[in-house]
Amino acid sequence: MKRVWIASAVVVLAGVVGVGALYGREYLDGMQFEKSMSEIDKTEVANGGPWPQPQETCVFCHGARGQSVNAWYPALSGQPEAYLAVQLHAFASGQRPNPYMGAIARELTDGQIKSLAAYFARQTPSQSEAVQTQTALEKQGMALVAAKSCQACHGALFMGQGPVPRLAGQGDAYLAKQLAAFKTGERHDPSGAMNGMAATLSGEDIHAVAAYLAGLMPGGSAAGPQ
Repeated sequence: MKRVWIASAVVVLAGVVGVGALYGREYLDGMQFEKSMSEIDKTEVANGGPWPQPQETCVFCHGARGQSVNAWYPALSGQPEAYLAVQLHAFASGQRPNPYMGAIARELTDGQIKSLAAYFARQTPSQSEAVQTQTALEKQGMALVAAKSCQACHGALFMGQGPVPRLAGQGDAYLAKQLAAFKTGERHDPSGAMNGMAATLSGEDIHAVAAYLAGLMPGGSAAGPQ
């Protein structure tokens, strides 16, 4: 009886070894696949749900993860969550008129706006463009920024805070366009601060301020004069 048991055990063991030899790689691959899918599930939860997610629509203009590489389109990565939510609601209500963003924002629920704002706020901010050093212009912009006390609202490193946006590393063209819009009243700041400040800037001043801010590395130092 004992010999029969031992023989049976040997047969079973041989079978296990044989199956392992035949299917071991597939089994390990299957485990790896399940692990990868688990990681994807965690990422989806962190990003606000399964793909496709609303932020995928934003890639075309604002870049992957909101890291814009086009000077005309604003970077969303690293912007304060409160600022992003306020702006999306402003686009949706028409308070901040824009034919493209208005149409997109109106299709978003309050929950989606909150999710998008949280997603982009936690992405690593980066400089939107490689800025060519223009020492005289950037010095002029730095002096204007200091004189207008822009750090008081936008933070010492111009990374934004609360409902106030990050300016460091934004595209030159985008910054200049927004300052011009505040100056003419095309864009309205509820507090009136941006409209009042921009009204004091000349066209050359706007260009200088935009060049200086665009040359700042987000969270770091300026690419231009310090």
